[in-house]
Amino acid sequence: MASPTSSSPRAASPTASRLEEIRQLMLNDGEHKNSTLYRLQKGWLLHFVLGPDLQARKVRVFSNHPPHGSNKPFSRHEFYELGWQSPSKSQCDDSDNFCEIQLHQAGSFQYYFTSDNCNNQLGSGYFIVDPVLTLSSDMDVLPLDCITLQTVLMKCLGPFSEWEKRLSVAKEAGYNMIHFTPIQQLGDSNSSYSLRDQLMLHETLHGDGKKVTFDQVEALVKKMQNEWGMLSVCDVVWNHTSFDSPWLMEHPECAYNVVNAPHLRPAYVLDRILWHFTLDIIEGKWESKGIPKIVNNEEQLNRIHNELTWAVIPKHRLEEYYQCNVDIILELFRDAAGTSDTVFEKRLCEPADVKLNQDPDYRRLRCYVDLHKALQCFNIKRDDSLTEPARLEKCCSAFRAHLEELNKKAAEVMFDDLRNAVNNVIANMRYFHLEAHGPHLEEVTKENPCVRKYFRHWGPDTSVRDEELLMNEEKAPFLQIGNGWVMNADPLANFAEPPAKVYLRRELICWGDSVKLRYGNRPEECPYLWEHMLKYTRQVAKIFHGVRIDNCHNTPIHVAEYLLDEARKVRPDLYVIAELFTSSEYTDNMFVNRMGINSLIREAMSAGDSHEEGRLVYRYGGLPVGSFLQPHVRPLQPSVAHALFMDITHDNQCPIQVRSVYDLLPSAALVSMACCAVGSTRGYDELVSHQIHVVDENRHYTTWNESSNVDPTCEVGFNSGIIAAKRALNLLHQWLGDMKYSQVYVDQVDEHIVAVTRHCPNSHQSVILVARTAFRHPSNPHYTGHVPPLCVPGIIDEIILEAKMVQINPEPIAKCATHINGMSNYSVELQQHIKLLASGMCELSDHGADTNAPVQEIDFINFPPGSCIAFKVSLKNSARGSLSALRNCISQFGYRVRSLSGNSPSIPRDLDFAGIASKLSLADMNRVLYRCEVEERDDGKGYGPYHVPKFGSLVYCGLQGYMSLLAKIRSTNDLGHPLCENLRQGDWMPGVIANRLKAHARTRQLGKWFEAVFQPLSRVPRYLIPCYFDAVMVGAYTVVLEMCWKKMGPFVNDGSSFVRALALGSVQMCSVVKTAPLPELSPSLSGIPTNINEESGKREQEVVTMAAGLPHFAAGFMRCWGRDTFIAMPGLMLLTERFDEAKYIILAFAGTLRHGVIPNLLGGGVHARYNCRDAVWFWLYCIQLYCKMSKEGTALLECPVSRIFPSDDSEAQPAGFTEQKLCDVVHEALQRHVEGISYRERHAGVGLDQNMSHQGFNVTVGVDPVTGFPFGGSEYNCGTWMDKVGESERAGTKGKPATPRDGSAVEIVGLCKAALHWLSQLNEDGKYPYSDFSVRIDGKPCKLTYKEWDAKIKAHFEQNFWVPPDANKQANKLINKRGMYKDSVGATQFWADYQLRPNYPIAMVVAPELFVPEHAWIALQTCEKYLLGPLGMKTLDPEDWGYVGDYDNSYDGPDGKRARGFNYHLGPEWVWPIGYFLRAKLHFSRLQDKQPDLFRETVTGVQKILTRHHKEVSTSVWRGIPELTNSKGKYCKDSCPTQAWSMSCILELLYDLDKLVKSNVGGK
Repeated sequence: MASPTSSSPRAASPTASRLEEIRQLMLNDGEHKNSTLYRLQKGWLLHFVLGPDLQARKVRVFSNHPPHGSNKPFSRHEFYELGWQSPSKSQCDDSDNFCEIQLHQAGSFQYYFTSDNCNNQLGSGYFIVDPVLTLSSDMDVLPLDCITLQTVLMKCLGPFSEWEKRLSVAKEAGYNMIHFTPIQQLGDSNSSYSLRDQLMLHETLHGDGKKVTFDQVEALVKKMQNEWGMLSVCDVVWNHTSFDSPWLMEHPECAYNVVNAPHLRPAYVLDRILWHFTLDIIEGKWESKGIPKIVNNEEQLNRIHNELTWAVIPKHRLEEYYQCNVDIILELFRDAAGTSDTVFEKRLCEPADVKLNQDPDYRRLRCYVDLHKALQCFNIKRDDSLTEPARLEKCCSAFRAHLEELNKKAAEVMFDDLRNAVNNVIANMRYFHLEAHGPHLEEVTKENPCVRKYFRHWGPDTSVRDEELLMNEEKAPFLQIGNGWVMNADPLANFAEPPAKVYLRRELICWGDSVKLRYGNRPEECPYLWEHMLKYTRQVAKIFHGVRIDNCHNTPIHVAEYLLDEARKVRPDLYVIAELFTSSEYTDNMFVNRMGINSLIREAMSAGDSHEEGRLVYRYGGLPVGSFLQPHVRPLQPSVAHALFMDITHDNQCPIQVRSVYDLLPSAALVSMACCAVGSTRGYDELVSHQIHVVDENRHYTTWNESSNVDPTCEVGFNSGIIAAKRALNLLHQWLGDMKYSQVYVDQVDEHIVAVTRHCPNSHQSVILVARTAFRHPSNPHYTGHVPPLCVPGIIDEIILEAKMVQINPEPIAKCATHINGMSNYSVELQQHIKLLASGMCELSDHGADTNAPVQEIDFINFPPGSCIAFKVSLKNSARGSLSALRNCISQFGYRVRSLSGNSPSIPRDLDFAGIASKLSLADMNRVLYRCEVEERDDGKGYGPYHVPKFGSLVYCGLQGYMSLLAKIRSTNDLGHPLCENLRQGDWMPGVIANRLKAHARTRQLGKWFEAVFQPLSRVPRYLIPCYFDAVMVGAYTVVLEMCWKKMGPFVNDGSSFVRALALGSVQMCSVVKTAPLPELSPSLSGIPTNINEESGKREQEVVTMAAGLPHFAAGFMRCWGRDTFIAMPGLMLLTERFDEAKYIILAFAGTLRHGVIPNLLGGGVHARYNCRDAVWFWLYCIQLYCKMSKEGTALLECPVSRIFPSDDSEAQPAGFTEQKLCDVVHEALQRHVEGISYRERHAGVGLDQNMSHQGFNVTVGVDPVTGFPFGGSEYNCGTWMDKVGESERAGTKGKPATPRDGSAVEIVGLCKAALHWLSQLNEDGKYPYSDFSVRIDGKPCKLTYKEWDAKIKAHFEQNFWVPPDANKQANKLINKRGMYKDSVGATQFWADYQLRPNYPIAMVVAPELFVPEHAWIALQTCEKYLLGPLGMKTLDPEDWGYVGDYDNSYDGPDGKRARGFNYHLGPEWVWPIGYFLRAKLHFSRLQDKQPDLFRETVTGVQKILTRHHKEVSTSVWRGIPELTNSKGKYCKDSCPTQAWSMSCILELLYDLDKLVKSNVGGK
């Protein structure tokens, strides 16, 4: 492995073989992310995916990133539409669809999206693609985080012929990038950033008489790149140019002046007033007023303030620029008002509407008003005037008063502006003359005036009056504004453009040597300037590898965008850096996004203490140590702008002056440990004790001398300053970046000492650097004092470097007149690559020498201020072995890891997870993945959901419980989460995961696998445990899910993520629970799953039952409901192809048939409760679906059924005692309904149901002989799914059914029709032995065929259930809603028949032939209008008197509608009916012949609704869909968070949708 402080190999080219990195950016309606920063790399794929609110909409995505392979150049305003791709075969939803950009260009790119054939942007944003910087070859890549940059002032490099020997100092100091200040011709001020001519080289380059060309500079830059391994960047200055730029004489329009920016005219006059005031002070004209030339106290400033405010400025009447000429405007008014047709009866507008409009040319007294409005307001008839002249005079007087008031207000505005101007003048003088941190000027002179001139003035100083006239002469374009900066200004607004008044209010801190350039909005507005700067920019981009945008925050963004786009055409991988002073990450990101800035300059000198400096190191790059392993396909997360973190920038004070000389080394060391680009300024390493000023400095840098004989006045070598240490730190920084030490931890050891750890997640080696800062000069530079020991988690391989600042002479040599020399009396003591025993700074403590200890403890024995030391740390051998074992394990899950030896990992056979998991059934997967607390406790093994201290218990005991939480933790890298803390503190969690699986024979091997994997996990450093625990869990979880889906058939396995998520409801809900067994099946039935009870040694039937919902209906008597089971079976068992288990459940319930019905609550069969009328019909419907969907088909009807109760009154019989074919049981159920059913529940009373009334235990069921409708129930009980019985004695509802729904419930009628129609057809086909029933009519026995019964229902349905839109409410007072189907027919509570509920769509799905298509569509629209909620359907019309939308079962107050959840089905929005409702809409939309586009529109509408369910199942910690919600989709605390029939019915809907879309029925 390469040494961290020797030259090291660069990272491989980004085109090297690797897994494709894919980032997914979710689009959401209304999200304009112009200030959100997304950083990407060339070669990656960017996928746009739809958020829930956009799914099912026709979204079009556009980006200006050129398509891969198109060879099209980038054009900011040319957007390309992206095509949608689908990874699944599902057509039911587009939730997995994505569109893709192959990122092959560097720069800033935009995207936006529209929808539904509308061009309005629904959302937009930017993404940045980083450049790939290369050195000597394309394979020699310089990652941005490896950059070590040094800034040099071009003018201090001397003649070009001497550049190489001066730049070699940076090369020898280990820098790999040079930042040049502008190399172009400088202006008269000699400032490095005030350019005279942007297209010419500065004169100093031609020092030896030979003219240097740009080509020669380019040749040197290439040599530095190819031979030195150094890249170069150069400043570009676009915002201003020097006052003496010759091209300004020919093109004054390029600068802001009083002609092209007339709003500056008042500011120009004020500027001249202040200048002449300065001249008067210089000439002593104000001494009599107590204002001398020498200004050195606050009293003098107060006098200046007073005179400017009340004497000097007012006499020039600057307010006139904001005012109008009252007499002239009044005369125009008088002339117009004299015309009779302009006299108005009354005011048509108010005086406030007559406003003063600013003269666009800003001339004195030239503001104006809208004369038409003035006439409407003031030229009115007046009762106080008898004659027209009198009326006119009064109107003019009123108007004059208004104009004078407007002028007064304008004067007040100007006074406020001037008050601010004077305050800023005084503040400026206070800084320069009085303040401690200012330059302490005394005398006012032309060179040091009261305040710097803002404007370039043309000609001699005459008088303010005469100079004001210049604004109207031919020289006016040369009255140009200077540039500078404005404190706390909005950087996104141009302070030189209106409405800003920066120049008038004197808010600018003016540089005094340059003018601000005026580009306009596009090149056509100032063609010369745009073309001039374009040539300049292209030239810089041709020579240099990158640019630094000077004064970036004041550069118009659209100008920078244009010029950078052109620069990238010259150099596609242009590196762009900038320094922003916005004090806002939001605003920073706006600049970064639009310009494509790659690195923002950040400065360590901004820190006021070591704590803040350490925080900056952490802030500007790297992940936390121990971060989670992230998949190569993952969501795109917002970024912090990449930093170029500098110990000092070239325009700030020297740290020796601000801090101390002893701080330079430790602060440089801390900066070098930042996981970003780092940099410094020439002079820092040489210990130059003053700021090398960009304006005033004219001396040259020193040159490099490798010998020991160095002339300190003009040369430097390795022994000069901290150069040797800086080289070591620079090489360390580059090595850390190359070797992917991408994780960072910063520890504030004490007030002055900071420790920074850089950790490599690949090798798990670390570098720990400890630095002792000296923000103030230490009183005893040699004193170590107490330094807390350093605990190193591992073994110290070596000390990479240890260095400290030492004073070698009491006094430095004098400041050289010709060269910039540093403090030669200080140097660095440096050791590199030494063993711990050779250290002069630290030693291994006695405690740390323990070879079995997890950490080594280091004591510091000689660590004074100005010291730093870097340790290279490896894991102990035991930890390395454990990590290798873990990596071997997780490699089978697709993680791209190598063993710590560098070899590809191999997987031991006994750790082949897929091989072990493949032997598990879906019932076993339930234990592996799910099981809530009640289910787990039911096993009697002593396990339950894991409790995380300071967080709470997980919802599941299986993997899903952990994964729901880990998914959130991983996405935010939340290593501080209580779950992570629990993992670091002990091995309890892994132990529970393994042991609970080992406790069961079927999952024991899997438990042993986890045990074997978690054993090495316990031996790795604790900070790594969350990372590897997550990797193991994610890998195992992913494999288990894939195996589940593969067992569920092509609809699920090839389905979308939504389909797959819902299908997992089958695994979630179907399990073996001891206290809720399935009744024993017939002994003659083959293939029944069994298992040997390890406690009794007996073989037992082991067939799953289905929970109605979790966690409330998970175990015991309340787990298995007949109705819920067969409503949920089609989706969760038949569509998932769990046909065998579905068959066992069908046959088991058949065995429980009693009184012609199946149980409401299964109770193991023996303890079944028969108190519902609808379960038997859903059971029959499932038999029909099973026969149609399974390969077994109608052979199911021949399967043996073991009857538990051979007769209604018999006791429970053992399996095999009485057996029938399923077809016989089916016929019996129907026969009993025809005959009529009447019984009282066994064990009736409070022991069976503590809330039911005495009459409620009586059950009656029958069939209407005329209509064929099944009927039943009474006002005392509930026989359908709306089964709430009141529980509140206080409210008087105990025993009172909330929704009896007796009579003929619409869904039961539909289910009956479906069963009869199917069975009669089977009979005709010879697959069902029964054709009729024995009935008695008028006491006589006769036959009723299946067909006849079927026909009766068909014939009478519409006339009994349909309520037409034009139904007469007067004739039938019970009608509330029209255009609907009744909820029932024949209810005792007769009004209940007409209540609008979501039940008739169920009948529409199971028996669509009952409905007239036109009627059905109207009824579905009614249902949608009144009942449709975000996730579910309201269970009652919200306009019904009984509607209460929010369910709270804990409330037991006097309100009978709500008490103890009485409104369970009186408003709350249940989810499962929405599946039937939307399926019905899909079916009947195809049958509306007059609306050809209806089916397509319906599909889109259904898909939009389903996006909410997709979001719910994807984000719920239960990974399910709830039983119900409160009104408008609000969370309901008393609902099951995951319900079987909710997921099943949505899955059925997706199945229908998939089939219909694929077949494109009817061509619609």
